Amino acid sequence: MTWKIRQKLRALLEAETSLHSGARGRGGQLSVCLAYPNSYQTAMSSLGFQTIFGLLAESPGILCERTFLPDREDLGEYRRSGTPLLSLESQRPVADFDVVAFSTSFEPDYLHIPLMLELARIPVLAAERSDANPLVMAGGAAFFINPEPVADLLDVVCIGEGEELIPALVSCLMSPQRGGRAGLLSTLAARPGFYVPYLYQPQYDADGHPTGFASAPDAPLPVARACPALEHHRPASSLILTNNTEFGDMFLVEVSRGCPRGCRFCSAGFIYGPFRQQPFEHLAAAVDNGLKHRSKVGLVGAAVSDYHAIGRLCGYIVAKGAKVSVSSLRIDRLDDTMLDALTASGHKTISLAPEGGSQRLRDLIRKNLSERQILDACDMLISRDILNLKLYFIIGLPTETDGDLDELLRLVEAIRERVLERARANKRIGEICLSVNPFIPKPFTPFQWCGMEPLVSLERKVKLLEAAVRAMPNVRLKVESLRESYLQALLSRGDRRLSGMLVAMATGSSLKKAAKQCGIDTDGYVCRDIPEGAILPWSVIGTADEGLLRKEYERAMERKP
Repeated sequence: MTWKIRQKLRALLEAETSLHSGARGRGGQLSVCLAYPNSYQTAMSSLGFQTIFGLLAESPGILCERTFLPDREDLGEYRRSGTPLLSLESQRPVADFDVVAFSTSFEPDYLHIPLMLELARIPVLAAERSDANPLVMAGGAAFFINPEPVADLLDVVCIGEGEELIPALVSCLMSPQRGGRAGLLSTLAARPGFYVPYLYQPQYDADGHPTGFASAPDAPLPVARACPALEHHRPASSLILTNNTEFGDMFLVEVSRGCPRGCRFCSAGFIYGPFRQQPFEHLAAAVDNGLKHRSKVGLVGAAVSDYHAIGRLCGYIVAKGAKVSVSSLRIDRLDDTMLDALTASGHKTISLAPEGGSQRLRDLIRKNLSERQILDACDMLISRDILNLKLYFIIGLPTETDGDLDELLRLVEAIRERVLERARANKRIGEICLSVNPFIPKPFTPFQWCGMEPLVSLERKVKLLEAAVRAMPNVRLKVESLRESYLQALLSRGDRRLSGMLVAMATGSSLKKAAKQCGIDTDGYVCRDIPEGAILPWSVIGTADEGLLRKEYERAMERKP
């Protein structure tokens, strides 16, 4: 029944505390529904989603509301009652908005976009929409890594960061346009950072490999990425607080964007352009505001430890009588002031990311960490009685052998011995959580040409690790789902031919069944090593310099430092 859905939405809304003056209660000439293709809890834990909501809500003339993927129980209620997908704020049908804008940083959320459009009663394919339908657009890190698997579902894709793109987008949307929807899309396509998929038609050879894109005369190829200067914008921080999220007890603030390290498997060092840091004074002001509502501050960024004043900032927060939290620490950037602040904040577990199990692999991925540095970092934490360590490793990296796994296990055992020695002295047991993820090749990284290791081989390696860890007391192994990682790799490396498969999966088909129905060879996308000079499906967007990435790939394979 519709009243159950509305009651649930009202309860979520009433549990929120808004820190943003433009977030509620204002009308506008143009209505935008910001959609997160996952649950409310996941969406409101995302600083990126909250930032985009704030930018839209404060734009003159814009009424912005939110919508989310219904949970399983609510999804059944929507279908039983025949209720169209509703917005959170006014419980208005999403199809009644002028614009529906999806935002996510994670490729697996692509699966939910066709489902949400179908629930909203909006034609799933962009080619089937008319001026009577909302403009459907999308943005977020996932989309400026590779938007192609969902390009046929979208009218516009934002390639870059919201602080730069939202003002330009709003300006276009609010200006009179000749030619209706097509005229608006042409205007957007002429601006940096806006990708209009229907103006670019992918081409393939007889074997089905991409050969390029046929673009409309005025459509730039590739589409340029938009990148703002962070110091000109206030720090991204929590705008809406609610206990119905993973970080409900925290005020989140972004300290930096991008990563200066350039690890060869990770997109964060390449897709955001230069590493940019917020001025300390801006962060201190954001923290002061947040501490009016929460007593714990979460520092966010791909490279939090690399923030130039991380110790000073952590000390500032603790001196205010609050607690500080960080997601993970860079092993070679541990700061005494920061660690003292984390200890004072009651941290019992710290996460570190050696990533490569052997020195050879750490050099290959350009982690720039020695075993001595890793052990010294663990000693620094253990000396502060932080005896629970979470260690992140990647298996299936290019050129990995069983010998590299043996080195990984030897390193874990050396760390375990250090933890146990301190634990015996303190008569308190510590634990090591060995968190293992398979290598997933990501666009716009030096390893974008490398295929993912076949599942059968990865499953064998996981069994090897499981057997070894069983013989290590106080060590727990946690492995990311290999099947879900395979799907993520498929979406990361896919092209537009996946759109039909995603639509089929949205109606309940399994990946295997949907791929068979659509004639998709998933292994061909996931496990194939892409040869030099081959056209990449995501080359339609210019997120990073392919030539520089290729040189870095060759340096890795030649074992050059």
